[in-house]
Amino acid sequence: MNDNSQAIIQPISGDSSTKKKPKAFTSLLPIFAFIKPYKLMLFLALFALLVTAAVNLSLGQGVKFVIDSGFIAGSVEQLQSAILVLIALISLLAIGTFSRFYLMSWLGERVSADIRKAVFNRIVTLHPSYFEENRSGELMSRLTTDTALLQSIIGSSFSMALRSILMLIGGLIMLMVTNFKLTLFVIFSVPVILVPMMIYGRKVRKLAASSQDAIADVGTYAGEIIQNIKVVQSYTHEVKEQHAFADEVEKAFTVAKRRVKQRSFLIAIVIFLTFGAISGMLWVGGMDVLQGEMSGGELGAFVFYAIMVAMSVATVAEVYGELQRAAGSATRLLELLEIESDIKELVSPQVLKSDTQSVITFKDVDFYYPSRPESAALKDINLTIPAGKIVALVGPSGAGKTTLFELLQRFYDPQKGNISFNNSDITQLKLTDLRQTMGMVPQHPILFSSDVWHNIRYGKPDATDEEVISAAKRAHAHEFIEQLPEGYGSFLGEQGVRLSGGQKQRIAIARAILKDPNVLLLDEATSALDAQSEYHVQAALDELMTNRTTLIIAHRLATVIHADVIVVMDQGKIIDTGDHKSLLQSSKLYQRLCELQFDKANEETH
Repeated sequence: MNDNSQAIIQPISGDSSTKKKPKAFTSLLPIFAFIKPYKLMLFLALFALLVTAAVNLSLGQGVKFVIDSGFIAGSVEQLQSAILVLIALISLLAIGTFSRFYLMSWLGERVSADIRKAVFNRIVTLHPSYFEENRSGELMSRLTTDTALLQSIIGSSFSMALRSILMLIGGLIMLMVTNFKLTLFVIFSVPVILVPMMIYGRKVRKLAASSQDAIADVGTYAGEIIQNIKVVQSYTHEVKEQHAFADEVEKAFTVAKRRVKQRSFLIAIVIFLTFGAISGMLWVGGMDVLQGEMSGGELGAFVFYAIMVAMSVATVAEVYGELQRAAGSATRLLELLEIESDIKELVSPQVLKSDTQSVITFKDVDFYYPSRPESAALKDINLTIPAGKIVALVGPSGAGKTTLFELLQRFYDPQKGNISFNNSDITQLKLTDLRQTMGMVPQHPILFSSDVWHNIRYGKPDATDEEVISAAKRAHAHEFIEQLPEGYGSFLGEQGVRLSGGQKQRIAIARAILKDPNVLLLDEATSALDAQSEYHVQAALDELMTNRTTLIIAHRLATVIHADVIVVMDQGKIIDTGDHKSLLQSSKLYQRLCELQFDKANEETH
């Protein structure tokens, strides 16, 4: 992607609700920053456009020459010459039109691709809380529908608008040259045509923005249903969801229908007024020919130019409607490019130290999720995690265990206190340096819609096939991978739907093994495995955790009784710390958790 996107990326300031909405053309202006790197292509396209406009304007004189020198003069030689000149002009027009269409279409596709990349590059760097408040379907709509509309504007409508404006100006000049009196008739008709363009254009723009939002709603709803299709079918809600989706589609159609109606009114009125003016002009011109005040060739040329002007005005009216619609898309895309992430990186971050003893320190940390600002997710957290130790976080659901992981990876910043990594405040470190030192294995593994190679290699993109296979073997995943239809090249489906829960977990563990991180984050990484697989994977994890700082979120306490430090959490606070034996004596919550789990386990074995 070109760096030109930076030219229009500025932080949002002020209350957006009080801002004046930019006019259609004003909101489209920042898009030209993406066109700037392709000035040569734009210049060639504009040159081809000028050539075709000049040839189009010359055709009127060719018509005049054919009528006056050929038909009326009755000369076969002059008629042949006039026709040959017309053919030459038409050939030049065809070549110019090909060049203009190809170059402008190429430019539209190229700029559209650059905008998509700029928007996507911004999206993947945004803080997670942004995605709590904004729907993925709407973001997808901006990446696809909105950029496709801009591609159409830049590649087609923009070219049509420029050509039509040139033809309009050139046509009016040629009209004056041909017959000044009739030209005045045409000029006085132009304001009558432009007024409805301005009135209906505003309505079209407002409805276009509503239409895009409605389409985003449709995409969001469909995406959610498809993603959770097993739940839908399990509860036999197919018919219910069909009706609900139909309602969403009908809402979008209703908005689109209103937009189309306004655009249709706009085009119809402009065409009626335009060709009504031409009809009046023909009557006046015809009377002049009958009275001998102008030749038939002049009237023919005048009619040719008048039709050209009329078609140009009609095209401008249609393109103006498209521009109004595109303005809404441009505004939506630019809003995304203007968003600043809550996670700020320093221009000159500190270098991550690697020779200190204390790896991770939480000091007086308070944290509230942006979506729940009234409820503390963490409160007064003080915790030191020594290098190379295994630290387990235990406690009931909602205690704040996963939140600690998210703060450590700096998906969020605490409202109070600080977190240090190797004695450096993590806000002073480069995000990629910080996160590259960590390997995360979540409770619910995330797999991509690709093959096994891609999903394991995500931990180390430049890993060789041998390294990937070795990681899979250490995660005890190699055997079942080999049994897949195409082995490591097998497509796993969306979110790894073709694998069982345990298989997906082992793929995620192989990914972490391949990354070989300094700090290992395990969110109950063996919870989805059967007893035999858990035994093998736990052995692999024990090997992986050797001489490595490891944080484990544990719901099954049997998996962490040998941890160096166990941190007991409840309601966002650290209740107690120690090893298994000491906590059995000092922590009532830990005692209760152990009694519940181990008593239940004893009951199940008898």
